[in-house]
Amino acid sequence: MIRTAIDRGIDFLDTANVYSRGGSERTVGEAIDGMCDELVVATTVRGEMADRQNGSGLSRKHVLEQARASLDRLGTDYVDLYQIHRWDDDAPTTETLSALDHLVGEGLVHYVGASTMPAWKFTKALYEADVNNYERFVCQQPEYSLVRRHEEQNLLPVCEDQGIGVIPWSPLAGGFLAGKYDREAGGEGRLAEDGDDPVTERFPDAHWDVLDVVRDLADEKDTSPVAVSLVWLLHKDVVTAPIVGPKSVEQLEDDLEAVAVELSDEEVEYLEAPIDPVWPRQD
Repeated sequence: MIRTAIDRGIDFLDTANVYSRGGSERTVGEAIDGMCDELVVATTVRGEMADRQNGSGLSRKHVLEQARASLDRLGTDYVDLYQIHRWDDDAPTTETLSALDHLVGEGLVHYVGASTMPAWKFTKALYEADVNNYERFVCQQPEYSLVRRHEEQNLLPVCEDQGIGVIPWSPLAGGFLAGKYDREAGGEGRLAEDGDDPVTERFPDAHWDVLDVVRDLADEKDTSPVAVSLVWLLHKDVVTAPIVGPKSVEQLEDDLEAVAVELSDEEVEYLEAPIDPVWPRQD
């Protein structure tokens, strides 16, 4: 699937050290063997990689240790984008930033990024980097989709103001926007397998209203709900590229169909009408 994505023109791959405790990085490394210079490869640090002191977090020890471990698993000499997976309140901001800056200075990391945090913490980190002349975060990885728009009132204004790249995770809301679920009958898919409560009860009426609109527009354009949901993100100037997570080549093809779809300003408003985004998120 990775090779198919590369053949179709995708040149940015995002993974994380905690995915299968390094298994995902090893898989990516095998797939891109000898192609690193042609791609932008991203991974993250923060989650628990060992059940011991300093086995997780953003301390200097853990950041430096995991950066080298990620490079070993990826089989590369450097990683293009190294991201903090979540904030670590137990590690001083300057300690984390100085560790990331050291990795850039050593040539092991080209750029640093962050993911999912209150805007004030991200702004503080940008300020601390500027004051101390540390490497600055160049991108942010927030949750963002047609039914999860809370970041419009949190991180996205900061990113737009500061020229930060945005690479949203869960652009299909865990598959909800793929249109596989029915408001009354539920359905089969990732969300149906994850948790005891039915999918029909996990989303408020407004989210189902969005899905109805997505389906209607997809029918009008003779495309899929997936393509409509992704192209909506691509129409956002603040968004660099959504992070898609297909499980098959067929799902990958559905994702790629989005680049051929166009939306008018009126259609964008139509898709957004059912939800008034707030922070913190309220479902």
